[in-house]
Amino acid sequence: MTFAPRTWVVGEVVTAALLNQEIRDQFNSMFAAWTSYTPTWTASSNPAIGNGTLAGQYIKIGRTCIAAVRVAMGSTTTYGSGGYSFGLPFASASGMDYTGPARLVAVSAWHGGTIMTGGNSAFNATFPTSSADSRSSSMAATVPDTLANGHIGRFTMIYQTAS
Repeated sequence: MTFAPRTWVVGEVVTAALLNQEIRDQFNSMFAAWTSYTPTWTASSNPAIGNGTLAGQYIKIGRTCIAAVRVAMGSTTTYGSGGYSFGLPFASASGMDYTGPARLVAVSAWHGGTIMTGGNSAFNATFPTSSADSRSSSMAATVPDTLANGHIGRFTMIYQTAS
């Protein structure tokens, strides 16, 4: 829901406008188009998107947020160093870890996951460290593949927001 439901009082006159706001508008918000946002992309030494694209979309229903991030490397993208974090539109609730799917199309297609600890507003994408090693590590300039122009990463997080 887009806002807290109304607290009704005894004797209050129910009008069409109130019903529309409390029922119709709440349901419509759950079926609305997703909202675009620009995620951050950070690391120990920050990467820069250059002429690539970094975009996000989300939908929030109550305190549940579903967010999708897409990063497409360009010819002037620089990759920084260290494990990557991608920003989310809202901070997460504390006390729980959240996960989701991740996919990187590079020289090969890599399937991994996303992870975020509670109370944060960014997540890490993890992938196998190499084709011969199924253990995962945070996505970086050379994990799981050496990133280059034309590579595309797609990530999803479903989490409870802090408010």
